[in-house]
Amino acid sequence: MSQADLTFINMCRDIIDNGVWDTDCDVRPRWHDGTPAHTVKKFGVVNRYDLSKEFPLLTIKRTPFRSAVDELLWIWQKKSNNIHDLNSHIWDSWADETGSIGKAYGYQLAIKHKYKEGLFDQVDRVLYDLKHNPHSRRILTNIYNFQDLSEMHLYPCAYSMTFNTSGDTLNAILNQRSNDVLAANNWNVAQYAVLLIMMAQVSGLKPGTLMHVIADAHIYDRHVPIVEEMIKSPQFPAPKLIVNPDVKDFYKFTVDDFVLENYRYSPFNHKIEVAI
Repeated sequence: MSQADLTFINMCRDIIDNGVWDTDCDVRPRWHDGTPAHTVKKFGVVNRYDLSKEFPLLTIKRTPFRSAVDELLWIWQKKSNNIHDLNSHIWDSWADETGSIGKAYGYQLAIKHKYKEGLFDQVDRVLYDLKHNPHSRRILTNIYNFQDLSEMHLYPCAYSMTFNTSGDTLNAILNQRSNDVLAANNWNVAQYAVLLIMMAQVSGLKPGTLMHVIADAHIYDRHVPIVEEMIKSPQFPAPKLIVNPDVKDFYKFTVDDFVLENYRYSPFNHKIEVAI
């Protein structure tokens, strides 16, 4: 069985059994029919994934891996904030008539900042430090830019990555202010596991631990019955991720450079409605 499955199941069980409901609150999110989208949540969830042992992809439900990688490359490699550069429709609800999601996500990563070594955007600074000063304790990104929040169509959920090397191993912490557990948890875990692996490969390091820190891990009211059914599904061994070893430039990776072997998963016949 997959350790990612066990981590996910335990987290969901804890949220449903011990979490706090916000049904007495006036909440912002709405379902498509206009009904308030309430949640049950746990504060301060921390999950760890050892990438040296397995790639953390759920088997109790299929995670659309190629689409997840495509979105990751859209944000971190293309540094785009326009859905016309994306091959899926997951951002359509937040895009304007031009396709822009405002000054969010990739837009923030592309902003150049002045350092003593020169001008770098956040991604290029990480790449520079991992090659020239890999044991620095200052290698991080942060896209929660307060001065631009009013011009973002959605505030960043996964907002910060901190990279840290131990010997020849690269580890990272993903900080997330809010996580829709059914719709987005494993999607985000898979994405940032891939990001860590990409950063490690182009920096001559080995991928190690991804720590996922979630301030507000929640399950929406309409998702609870689906989650209850899903976490009882059959489990399979984790798939193996094969990454093209010839890619040494972060900006040369494509979706096709990531291939899953032996990805078995339980059938999942529910359409997941996303609260807006």
